[in-house]
Amino acid sequence: MNLASLAFKSSWNRKSSVFLTLFTIAISVMLLLSIERVRQEAKSSFANTISGTDLIVGARTGDIQLLLSSVFRIGHANNAVQWQSYEYIKQQRGVAWSIPISLGDSHKGHAVLGTDSSYFTHFRYGKKQMLAFAHGRAFVNGGEVVLGSDVAKKLNYHLGEQIVISHGMGNTSFHHHDDNPMTIVGILKPTGTPIDRTVHVPLIAIDEMHGSGHNKSPRIVDNPLNKPSNEAAYSHDHHSQSEHEHSEHEHSEHQHNEHGHGEHEHSKHGHGEHQHKNHQPVESKPGDLIGEPKQITAFLMGFDSPLYTLQVRRNINQYQGEPLLAIMPSVTLRELWSMLDIVEKILLLFSIVVVLISLLGMLTTLLATLNQRRRELAILRSVGARPWHIFSLLTGEAVIITLFGCLLGTALFFMAILLAQPVLQAQFGISLSLSMLSSYEVKLLGAIMLAGTVMGIFPALRAYYYSLSDGMSIKV
Repeated sequence: MNLASLAFKSSWNRKSSVFLTLFTIAISVMLLLSIERVRQEAKSSFANTISGTDLIVGARTGDIQLLLSSVFRIGHANNAVQWQSYEYIKQQRGVAWSIPISLGDSHKGHAVLGTDSSYFTHFRYGKKQMLAFAHGRAFVNGGEVVLGSDVAKKLNYHLGEQIVISHGMGNTSFHHHDDNPMTIVGILKPTGTPIDRTVHVPLIAIDEMHGSGHNKSPRIVDNPLNKPSNEAAYSHDHHSQSEHEHSEHEHSEHQHNEHGHGEHEHSKHGHGEHQHKNHQPVESKPGDLIGEPKQITAFLMGFDSPLYTLQVRRNINQYQGEPLLAIMPSVTLRELWSMLDIVEKILLLFSIVVVLISLLGMLTTLLATLNQRRRELAILRSVGARPWHIFSLLTGEAVIITLFGCLLGTALFFMAILLAQPVLQAQFGISLSLSMLSSYEVKLLGAIMLAGTVMGIFPALRAYYYSLSDGMSIKV
């Protein structure tokens, strides 16, 4: 019988204590791998959110605050940028393109972003990837809306349905813009960025919701397939409807009376859901996408040359019209991660300490049972085992426990990633990939195996000297 088989059978003979030690190591390995995977994916998700944008311009505030609010939808912008300032700056020499963005509204907890057609043309994410549509198209008039993939999936929206935008960010809505329903005309492909959780509307829609738009009649997209859905959306405003129409929408009216304007569930699950669940395209007439906005939250800029980027950035930061701030996203992201570097190190240290504690637990278990195994070791000597055999046997047991602990911990790690994927994506925008272990993670497991082997050397040395001194004369 070889030493590996003997070590395995010896460990199995003490399976209760061995399994407990093995499970402790597995939990620590899962924790270490999970923290490292989340840390790396968080960095990757943040870095991939915006690409190819040279400058982000907003009201004067902190660099990181501007980046988080305008790109990651985290926090709020304290002030806005005057539209005249945007028009003036985008005409500067060397400016290749610009994208205005307006934030501050939401739909059922999802951020609403007002912009124009340049957003779908010039915005890049990941490795300079363009936005692509899974269904439909970009908006072409002020009554249309484009959804991120997560919004459409979570709320079960389809092309042609109507939604109502609410004033206020997050789940706190102070006012519902019931008189300005928006028709879904496009659903973007998943990007793994905050875009997936964003509702995109034209700037003119934002302007109408907060300005003169309240006094205008509702905008209806010129599409025959939308008519039943539109009637359902407005049945509570038109009391002159016929008795037949009233009975047809009696159920949706009842919901509306019970829940107020709470996001108009009946407009989502009315006739439009059945007619458009196959994502039939929505036809409409092109119109104005911008209107006459007074201010926007921020705007993104791209330049023909890096020299223009630096020059215009300096001019914006010294702009006399109003206090503005221009930041370079890549530079600000590095600043953000340098600030969080100490947190990363603390998390890594915490994980390493947990692993060491579990390995010390294994060492304690092996040492505690060693005195009880002195007769076993003496019998092995009597049948021809040499002291180095005893040393190898004890070391092999530690290696086996550590190995199976790493394997079980890796399996638990993949299970944890599978369960945490939707939660981290929905709550923090971190997209975890269920991929094979990276070279760095394999090195971590190698380091744990090495540490477990070192831990096994101490009881092995003690058993080695026991076998020399006890021989066949062990006293019990």
